[in-house]
Amino acid sequence: MGLCCTKFNEIPISSSSDSPPHTYHPLPTQTPTKTSTKKPSTPKPLHSSHSFSGFTSSSSSSSSQIGPILNRPYVDISTIYKFGKELGRGQFGITYLCTEKSTGQTYACKSISRRKLMSDKHVQDVRREIAILQHLSGQPNIVYFKGAYEDRSNLHLVMELCSGGELFDRIIMKGSYSEKEAASVARQIVNVVHACHFMGVMHRDLKPENFLLASREENSPLKATDFGLSVFIEEGKIYKDIAGSAFYVAPEVLQRNYGKEMDVWSAGVIIYLLLSGVPPFCAETDKGIFEQILHGHLDLQSQPWPSISASAKDLIRKMLTKDPKKRITAAQVLEHPWIKEDGEASDKPIDNVVLIRMKQFRAMNKLKKLALKVIAENLSEEEITGLRQMFNNMDTDRSGTITYEELRDGLSRLGSKLTETEIKQLMDAADVDKNGTIDYIEFITATMHRHRLEKEENLYKAFQYFDKDGSGFITRDELRHAMTQYGMGDEATIDEIINDVDADKDGRINYDEFVAMMKNGTQDLNERQSSEIAVN
Repeated sequence: MGLCCTKFNEIPISSSSDSPPHTYHPLPTQTPTKTSTKKPSTPKPLHSSHSFSGFTSSSSSSSSQIGPILNRPYVDISTIYKFGKELGRGQFGITYLCTEKSTGQTYACKSISRRKLMSDKHVQDVRREIAILQHLSGQPNIVYFKGAYEDRSNLHLVMELCSGGELFDRIIMKGSYSEKEAASVARQIVNVVHACHFMGVMHRDLKPENFLLASREENSPLKATDFGLSVFIEEGKIYKDIAGSAFYVAPEVLQRNYGKEMDVWSAGVIIYLLLSGVPPFCAETDKGIFEQILHGHLDLQSQPWPSISASAKDLIRKMLTKDPKKRITAAQVLEHPWIKEDGEASDKPIDNVVLIRMKQFRAMNKLKKLALKVIAENLSEEEITGLRQMFNNMDTDRSGTITYEELRDGLSRLGSKLTETEIKQLMDAADVDKNGTIDYIEFITATMHRHRLEKEENLYKAFQYFDKDGSGFITRDELRHAMTQYGMGDEATIDEIINDVDADKDGRINYDEFVAMMKNGTQDLNERQSSEIAVN
């Protein structure tokens, strides 16, 4: 029995290790000049006839300041964060405690040596992980992603600090959970699976080691972390590459023919482990474990199962059904009587990430909304993969637009409890062309993560859309012309925008003012909430 609960040689990169303090020492940059460590100055727009490549860089010396992984200028991260003790280490990097100098807020920073990203596949994998973290950031029970930075030696991923340790360690310490405790933990795990699937992501490596506790409190919320094996779901695609960890891998993964149902299986294994203290399929070697999984005999008879409720066993059977087509979905798991709080669905509203971003969008001025629409129209298919899946999940009749009823039902499936008035307000804000529905571009505009605003190219293209004469300024006439197309060109609205954005009060909007407007107020709710979590 003990063998079944021992860890493999995997050492997760976590933000909760009690390893001895080890101070971060950034490697010196290899360039003799000081320019590489300075924050790049804000570029001024050129005439619209110039290509964007001329705007970003026109010399080999400038291009040498662009990191090959993020394709953004190098950043001296020590100017932004103060680094403290080592929190954990793994195959590709080391995680440190860090403090943001401007706010005093503490985070965990996973620093990955660029020398270890040897192949194109390694680089593509880390880019995908960053894209998925950005896409999911703000969702309850998923670690908040602060940002990615690159210097000449390392790639740094800064995220929410979770000080309560791994769920795996909590399970080992407790031995087993009461059904009530297990149901509370299970709800959070399955909420992650449901949110990921709704937002077009398959985790592929769900296990207790990849869930951290936000604090050391007994009732601390869980936070899913480590999306290194996760992928954006491609509709209709059958996945064949092996992914996951031995005890938790689904039989169809071993058969190289799987989809998102694999995550439900892994969550079911975790629930089984919470209730019994051992995984359901156990052997002394990986090969033995895989044989047990493929054989599929589920033991719900030996101790302690006779004393566990029939409802709990019913849920586990449905989650660990060998045929993925017959397996219960994450949404159905959340409706199961055992997993509902006190036998009924919890009335506590969940501020899911879709709702958070739509609320933020509603509060924006109309120039910013139009600018985001321009950015949305220029995003690549790769950048909007997860958002496309979200749109399809809400557009249930496949009409290509989201109606009021579809928006209401979609937000409800994500756990939001809004009044009819609140939903209508969100609908009205997202429906830029005022035709009564939300089309695909309007949905992307309202829900894309604001990390897209870190990309200078996106901001510049949006500015160019308004600055028709390439003067470097958005004039009142240019603003009126752009907004009239969407029924927003009244003088009162234009006055309000110019008064709000025109910092130097010259009656027009320059590029710096435009960038300041776009970046203002983009902090996610989870970032604000994370500052309230005590670090013990």
